[in-house]
Amino acid sequence: MAYVISDACVSCGTCEPECPVSAISQGDGQYVIDADSCISCGTCAGVCPTGAISEG
Repeated sequence: MAYVISDACVSCGTCEPECPVSAISQGDGQYVIDADSCISCGTCAGVCPTGAISEG
């Protein structure tokens, strides 16, 4: 199951470079994860300082 970014995202950008498949990009107001590209590795969730990323 793909990971998702909640409204707790502060758009710090920490997660984007950590994604091994480049599934994370800057969205309108916060970062978003492309569910079709996400491989559910959890790397992004591990580096998120606000805990805004979880398995969807």
